Amino acid sequence: MRSLKILIVLILINISMQAQKTNVVFIIVDDLKPLINSWGEKEIKTPNLDSFVKESVAFTNAQAQQAVCAPSRVSFMTGMRPDYTQILDLKTHMRDKVPNSLTMPEYFKQNGYITAGLGKVLHGAKNDDPQSWSIPFIHDDQLPYSKLTGPPADFQYQNKSTHRMYNELLKQKKQGEKFNIRRKLNELGARPAVESEDVPDDALPDGAIAKRSIELLKDFQNKKQPFFLTIGFKKPHLPFVAPKKYWDLYKREDIKLAPYQKHAVGAPGYAYHKFGELKNYSDIKMNLDSQGRVIPKKQKELIHGYYAAVSYVDAQIGKVLKYLKDSGLEKNTIIVLIGDHGWHLGDHGLWCKQTNYEQATRTPLIIKAPGMKTNVINTHPAELIDIFPTLCEFTGLKTPEKLQGISLIPILNGSVKKVQDVALSQYPRNGKMGYSLRNDRYRYIEWHNGDYKKSKDYIKGKIDAVEFYDYKKDPLETKNLAQDPAYAEIIKKMKKELDCIIR
Repeated sequence: MRSLKILIVLILINISMQAQKTNVVFIIVDDLKPLINSWGEKEIKTPNLDSFVKESVAFTNAQAQQAVCAPSRVSFMTGMRPDYTQILDLKTHMRDKVPNSLTMPEYFKQNGYITAGLGKVLHGAKNDDPQSWSIPFIHDDQLPYSKLTGPPADFQYQNKSTHRMYNELLKQKKQGEKFNIRRKLNELGARPAVESEDVPDDALPDGAIAKRSIELLKDFQNKKQPFFLTIGFKKPHLPFVAPKKYWDLYKREDIKLAPYQKHAVGAPGYAYHKFGELKNYSDIKMNLDSQGRVIPKKQKELIHGYYAAVSYVDAQIGKVLKYLKDSGLEKNTIIVLIGDHGWHLGDHGLWCKQTNYEQATRTPLIIKAPGMKTNVINTHPAELIDIFPTLCEFTGLKTPEKLQGISLIPILNGSVKKVQDVALSQYPRNGKMGYSLRNDRYRYIEWHNGDYKKSKDYIKGKIDAVEFYDYKKDPLETKNLAQDPAYAEIIKKMKKELDCIIR
């Protein structure tokens, strides 16, 4: 009898301890560059992100480890750099390369958390990595879309023409025909890069994701177990589709084009790309000039679309944050919001991401944690791989020893202003690997020859090109300063720092 009483007491103590554990809400925004009104980008309308920044510590010099979806997401979800994960493209799957990869939600699940995810999260893992989730991952076809419209065509479009063609193609597929639906839509001119339809927010995935996220939070609130909820919003990723009311926030004639649309003087040509991702949409090739550049009129439409998509996703984030506040859940919940990387909006003549330059690698990282600092803008380097150890330390979990990120808790509690001097990004191109190091002011890039998919070794003597940029004097990256003797000492120092990281 005495043993039974002791067992009951231990169970009650364990339940009480579980209830006190801090919850985690991790919000990922696809292709979000630091276009936030409160960060000085006054042309953009982001009222909900602006309010969130005031309640948080906002890292304005956070860098993605690789500026493309799957490699970036696998990297920050495991706390490991792309050289370790070996995910350097959109085709390779995480556990095919490193079978024992450990993701954040998987680790929290192992430590007593309910883990759930929806939207775009572990792009780069098969079926969103089922072993990471306590609750089966919620996919696009399981979202609560508006009853007025039903799900969007290809989970992207709500215009009637694309819907009609998409449904016809689906019938043909079911009858056994073999073809790629998106490619067919392209050929039919029914897969544009932009769309503005007068539909409710939940007619599109992000509105439905916000609605389903709140339903999950309501359910978690009635449980004693702590939760780790990962919400993957899909916009402003292409296509730039948002309800008309968000397009109406902006006047096309007021939109400014990127002021510098050339390659940096002295930069290697292979550091750039021909924005093939954008050209996959049916309204782009007809809007290119003889040099393959997007014509100004189309540039304005694309920028308008990106802005509208940002404001749309800002509104959806606001709904989730409001529920956390109104319900009282935020008092015991750490909220992390990031973009998976940035996006080129015509700068250097580029569109999309997939470079080592500022507009591609830099992305928001905003953390609101109970008892920590608020309304802090931190301009020092941070990396997305820092999120995993930060969440472990804040929630009291032992940090896995092999993680390559650094906990940001000393910054969140105000004891220091920075935990690292530099942040590393990388991008493979033409059989080369470009390693990019960003500090408070400069960016140093080395392009290495060789196969880095199977090795993270720093092989001296195989450097093909070097780039260097001074963001105080040249924020638009107009000139590669690697050969400028005035920067010789800082280049030498940053080269040594890079050597220490990737050796």
